[in-house]
Amino acid sequence: MSTPSRVRTGATVLVLAYLAFVSLGLPDGLLGVGWPFISADLTVPTEAVGLLLTSGTAGYLVSSVLAGFSIARLGVGWLLAGSTALASLALTGYASSPGLPMLIGCALLLGLGSGAIDAGLNAYAAGVFGPRQMNWMHACFGLGVAIGPLVMTTALGVGLGWRWGYGVVAAAEAVLALAFVLTVRAWQRGANAGRPDPGGGPQAPAGPVRIGATLALPAVWFGALTFAVYVGIEVAAGLWAFLLLTEDRGLSATLAGLCVSIYWGSLFAGRVVQGLVAERLGSRTVLLGSMYGMAAGSALVALPGPGWLAVLGLAVIGFGAAAVFPLLTLSTADRVGRRHADRTIGLQIGASGLGGALIPAALGLLIGRVSVAVLGPALLLLSLTMLGLYWASNRRAARRPVQDG
Repeated sequence: MSTPSRVRTGATVLVLAYLAFVSLGLPDGLLGVGWPFISADLTVPTEAVGLLLTSGTAGYLVSSVLAGFSIARLGVGWLLAGSTALASLALTGYASSPGLPMLIGCALLLGLGSGAIDAGLNAYAAGVFGPRQMNWMHACFGLGVAIGPLVMTTALGVGLGWRWGYGVVAAAEAVLALAFVLTVRAWQRGANAGRPDPGGGPQAPAGPVRIGATLALPAVWFGALTFAVYVGIEVAAGLWAFLLLTEDRGLSATLAGLCVSIYWGSLFAGRVVQGLVAERLGSRTVLLGSMYGMAAGSALVALPGPGWLAVLGLAVIGFGAAAVFPLLTLSTADRVGRRHADRTIGLQIGASGLGGALIPAALGLLIGRVSVAVLGPALLLLSLTMLGLYWASNRRAARRPVQDG
């Protein structure tokens, strides 16, 4: 008798989760297109964008790590509502900013809001959604990154200016925040009806879990390192591929740019396709196949040869990488237990932010000292390291006591 209501509630929450991940990607696209106009309008140097990125990353790391600890106090619905409202406020600040200092402050606020949304939704989805929904939710981030430039380009093209681009997205974030407020109970019902603890039987033991008990689990840290290395590979491949294809493989700038788009496109397509495959073959099988696929693609990039070989390798890396982040998140409770999962996911999201910043930067230094040809071997080494860390996290998880905390 109550089934239709549950179905409607589940569908509403799922659609909001998808829209929230679209909203996470939108600001990245806005800044990429809008920065030349922002810097000219506010008379700040082009390289000042690094200050915004640093500020935003700092906020993202802090809030993503703390989000797992906040969910237990606030509930995921209120956390998402408050974080989305904060993101809307930050984007409104961008739209009305008179100078660089305010932009830096708004970048910090946007990072705080985005990190909490990312970690909060991943924690919720890991306990409630299946492999298909998890992959598709992450695919929506790529959709947001693609839509952001269109929003800014349209605002600039019709003569409204870059501030309107941010204003439109700020308004959309405000509407999304209100939607989260109106569905707080639905989010709580979904969390209460989540999947059982794989290590604790049908229902994990009640009571609070000490933070120290979570941090004492080796699987928590092996899992966080796995995330850091994975995201480092994903970002580094996309960041340095253009340089590899033009300087080492002899492709023209136009063709190399198209090939980098193919890499990111394969990442998006892979999440859509593998979301369906994971439902049939199982998350663990698809996750391991994806990791081995990343290693195989990296080996193709590492091989000396024509440009098309490197392009094929990049496409294989992108398609393989597609399912890794969603399925690693989905299987967090398998490694650390349901009661530790929310905190662990927050740590994993924070580690992924660090890996996405530090590993590509380190590879940039290596490329500068050696040559861009070192990219392929480095990606292969990182892929093998990721596999080793993943196996280590699972072996340590097998020793985890049934009664967590």
